[in-house]
Amino acid sequence: MSYVTNGYLETSLDWIPGMNNIRLRDFPSFVRTTDKNDIMLNYLMNEVEALPRGSAVVLNTFDALEHDSVKPLNALNPRIFTLGPLHLMEQHLQDERVKQLGSSLWKEDVSCIHWLDTKDPGSVVFVNFGSIAVMTKEQLIEFGWGLANSKKNFLWIARPDIVGSTEAGMSPEFLVETKGRGMITSWCPQEQVNSYNINRIYKHNRKKKIHVLSYYCH
Repeated sequence: MSYVTNGYLETSLDWIPGMNNIRLRDFPSFVRTTDKNDIMLNYLMNEVEALPRGSAVVLNTFDALEHDSVKPLNALNPRIFTLGPLHLMEQHLQDERVKQLGSSLWKEDVSCIHWLDTKDPGSVVFVNFGSIAVMTKEQLIEFGWGLANSKKNFLWIARPDIVGSTEAGMSPEFLVETKGRGMITSWCPQEQVNSYNINRIYKHNRKKKIHVLSYYCH
């Protein structure tokens, strides 16, 4: 039975400082690997080993969000600074050439931006499981019907490989139920989506054009 479906990835780890009871599934696959020659694992290990030698380390986050996770890193390097979210700086860039730069390895679907413009303020739920998280097809379907039953507009970012397969499509019944109020795409220009003043579950702000409730699973 695949480790994706046999429950193994639900195993909790209680020995990582600042991340109590984090599950195996919450780690990227290259961390879970048993191959000591894995390229990404060795790259990550080299980065961690270099951490104490850095004159300073800048993390793209902010202390109020990840204080418990960042604090233990001070034992490796006391000059660690949280400076984020960095995407908020994009709107202040003057150089058009710099604005064209991006770090996404996935092709972005810009049509979702035009779709957001057609929706009323405060009416859209934004769901993004990030570039690493995986789930079973059953979990994907259950989550999808949760969105359908919410009767809310939603923008759902679902990578083709989120269930370990490119065939993760939802049923025709789901598409009929959510027609006109739901958009599913494989990736989005996240900086632009975030510029709609995303209302995450830990913050509420009513100043901008579109309010989006954002659920992230990294």
